[in-house]
Amino acid sequence: MTTTTARADGSAPELLGTLAADRATGALTTRYGVVYLAAGHVVHVESGYSPDLGDLLTRSGAVTPDGWWEAVEHAGAGHRVGRRLIDSGRLTTGALELFHLGALFDAAYFALAPDGAAPRFRPGVAHWFGAVRPVPVDAVLRESLRRRDLLHRIWPDPAVDVVPLTRASAADPADLPPRRGRTLALVDGARTAAQIASALACRTFHTLVELRRLAADGLVTPAPPPPVADVPPGPGDPRGGAWDEPDTALLRRLLDALEAL
Repeated sequence: MTTTTARADGSAPELLGTLAADRATGALTTRYGVVYLAAGHVVHVESGYSPDLGDLLTRSGAVTPDGWWEAVEHAGAGHRVGRRLIDSGRLTTGALELFHLGALFDAAYFALAPDGAAPRFRPGVAHWFGAVRPVPVDAVLRESLRRRDLLHRIWPDPAVDVVPLTRASAADPADLPPRRGRTLALVDGARTAAQIASALACRTFHTLVELRRLAADGLVTPAPPPPVADVPPGPGDPRGGAWDEPDTALLRRLLDALEAL
């Protein structure tokens, strides 16, 4: 299998547009994630800075961990995990589509973040979960840009999204609205946004909104890097913990828009 690398001045969104026009199938790898395509449509997106679909399903209680792993074990090799979840009665088609869309857009925000690196496309690669509802590339790009613009208007420094954060000495969670106060209370100089979201059982993007608001108010800042000797070997894993249900109203509108195409 060959690997195609985008030209040095190309970006992931630009390459995705080309791949969509070519009705390509494969995996586009960026610095922050992987976008899976089938016939020019996005079928999955993964990022280490957002929960994958299995996390979202099991930590919300929609599917038991045993039920999830049973489906992966028996249907992963055939790229039919989603189909098995539905056929086994563990999940309805509509619920799976909503969870899948939520995970896809959450991960796409990170996977499509500008990073200056050339993305790599591996043709023919399929995701083991199997397609649920393919999403047009334009829809993924628009939603990612909408989220990026929203967060930029709140606070323009994207480092808040991915690095450990520290709290201002005078910041008091009790002085803030409940959700923002709970978010601030978990800022400890070590946790990232994804880890704070995990501790709150909240999706990462919702937590990003609160953290950017806190940053705009001067209550949180990126934590200084630790001394080199204190940095543990290997990359960290920002995921973990529980996640709440997707924003179903927004996802339903997106599904309706996709159905109208």
